[in-house]
Amino acid sequence: MIKRPAWTLPVIVFAQFAGTAIWFSGNAVLPDLMQRWPAPSSMAGWVTSAVQLGFIAGTLVFAFFAVSDRYSPRRVFLLCAVAGALSNLSTGLVDTGPSGLLALRVMTGFFLAGIYPVGMKIAAGWYKKGLGNAMGFLIGALVLGTAFPHLLKGGMSSLPWQATIILSSGVCLLGGISMAVLVPDGPYLARGTRFNPMAVAALFGHRPLRAAACGYFGHMWELYTLWAFMPVFLTAYVSRTPDLSLNVSVWSFLAIAAGSLGCVAGGRVSRRAGSATVAAVQLSVSGACCLMSPLFYRAPPALFLPFLLLWGMAVVGDSPQFSTIIAHTAPRDLVGSALTLVNSIGFSITVVSLSLIQWLSAVVPPPVLLVPLAAGPAVGLVCMRSLVGKR
Repeated sequence: MIKRPAWTLPVIVFAQFAGTAIWFSGNAVLPDLMQRWPAPSSMAGWVTSAVQLGFIAGTLVFAFFAVSDRYSPRRVFLLCAVAGALSNLSTGLVDTGPSGLLALRVMTGFFLAGIYPVGMKIAAGWYKKGLGNAMGFLIGALVLGTAFPHLLKGGMSSLPWQATIILSSGVCLLGGISMAVLVPDGPYLARGTRFNPMAVAALFGHRPLRAAACGYFGHMWELYTLWAFMPVFLTAYVSRTPDLSLNVSVWSFLAIAAGSLGCVAGGRVSRRAGSATVAAVQLSVSGACCLMSPLFYRAPPALFLPFLLLWGMAVVGDSPQFSTIIAHTAPRDLVGSALTLVNSIGFSITVVSLSLIQWLSAVVPPPVLLVPLAAGPAVGLVCMRSLVGKR
């Protein structure tokens, strides 16, 4: 029996959290950035889309050249954490203008492709059994890292906005160093093959895999757009209640970070109920939240804020389960390529969703702005109905 150091999973989880702290740091300080130079009101959506596009490009490049198979994934993680931290740091220290900001966010997203997926590969090298539970913690850490810049911004309102960028970059760097120094390559580390374009045929030709992938696509339609527009939705809510004292950055953090609880809890329940059932329940809850958001927008804070926390828990809690289902349904020789394709298509869908909601934000009132996100969970549930109830 292979002995695993007790600190292995905690360090991997911390490194995953720290490495992804740069994902939404541009969004957290966007109002301050837009005061430096003229920028269109659509910048909020474009800043998030830039990171997503960089991540899509990065996942395809890393997969095609089998980077984490050719080299130690810990070293890949470290180098990408250093490069991502520097790209993110430049956002706060270099006066680039709107176009330069978008270029830096694309670079940040590109290097995140060597952090998030590679962190999961490192974990898989240490876990032959219990990987699904470990994945729940890992994606929960991703959620916390994504939300972290909002906490920094809200908790350091007395400091210059650049402090949020500097600290998130420093945390990212610390995560990379921790992974490289404290977590050796695991005994179950798989050496995969280069990206196989034949995975496209498997993705759309193999019915169980197609059902799982389409369920994931519906999940992604909602997820990142909700995260990107959470501060916008909260700001609109606060503005309609002049006497309400609410720290938008802190509550954005809490609503997004609640998803880490959904990931961990979903991983636990999936042991008994199955991943597909857990994913379907959480997808149903998040879709219902989309539809009910206009109703709760008009509710008092005692109802509105718990509603946001519930939405935050459900919207990402199904993510580890979709990854597990896809890994189990894909042909064994195409698992890595299928996961890469599904992730790339899923993140491409987020760009479309972000653009749509950004356009709608100029023509529809805030209470109904997020209702179109319900289309994703609805389509996802229809597509994955054949999987529900199967272990």
